[in-house]
Amino acid sequence: MKNSRIPCISELSLNRPEVLRWRERMSLLEPYTDTVVVLPCSMKKPYSQSKSHLLFKKYTKGLQEVILTSPFGICPREMEKTYPIQSYDASTTGDWSDEEIRMAGKCLKDYVGDRKVIAHVSGGYKKACEEVLDNVVYTCEDDNTRSQESLNNLQDEVKKADKVSSSKHKVHDLRSVARYQFNTKKADKLIPDNVQTRGRFNTMILSDKVQYATLHFETGLYTLNLPAGEILREEKINRVFINFDLQSNTLFTPGIEDADSNIIPNDEVVVIKDDVVVGVGKSMMNGDELVKADKGVGVKIRHQLK
Repeated sequence: MKNSRIPCISELSLNRPEVLRWRERMSLLEPYTDTVVVLPCSMKKPYSQSKSHLLFKKYTKGLQEVILTSPFGICPREMEKTYPIQSYDASTTGDWSDEEIRMAGKCLKDYVGDRKVIAHVSGGYKKACEEVLDNVVYTCEDDNTRSQESLNNLQDEVKKADKVSSSKHKVHDLRSVARYQFNTKKADKLIPDNVQTRGRFNTMILSDKVQYATLHFETGLYTLNLPAGEILREEKINRVFINFDLQSNTLFTPGIEDADSNIIPNDEVVVIKDDVVVGVGKSMMNGDELVKADKGVGVKIRHQLK
């Protein structure tokens, strides 16, 4: 999937399909620490490459960070390289409408729950926090998140909070992407507790020397190997059923017997014949179209059973 820039320059952007899908799927995610740091978004994507976030990250190590942003609402730090959040263009002035403030506030409250929040924000970002949060401390002085006084306040509050091990942090981050991509908490099974990663750009996901998936640098999403297909079959996620032997890397719709109805185009899917995983790949249609279409490419197969 080649990413294109997504212009988000008006309130109409709040209801774009990819934006609505993002906000809905954020309900599957949860912080990995009991204290959450809330930060403003930046024009540069991913956020962590911006001047402001390079600065913030020096003071927030060991805690869950979540970025407030319109029109997407929130972006937990581990999701910042994932499509579409890494591909949108919007104003970052913090001068938000009432609707944007309500939307971002609701997303934030749903995400943090009753956890303590360190809010390093100003302007509309702060208004969104003030509308929904009770257990919160504000660290920004004079509406300047990058001033030394504000950063010192942030550092002092972070020091008071409990941290978690880097290994738990790593597993959590990888599972967050899986939950988002496959729209279910059952996708946690794709990331074993003893997960290993390799690769500088694209990241191989392994367990006991077996590769389950690849996390792609360009999209921040997974492509699957056959062992991951077994997990999708067991957990009843993104299944496509056929009744013949695969002969090529292209599965045409006339050969598809059934498919899970919640599949959308570009989803990773598992192809099953007689309850056996015979392939994994990318769906070119939604679940209903895979079953009903009488022509066209249904699934582009990446790996298949030999």
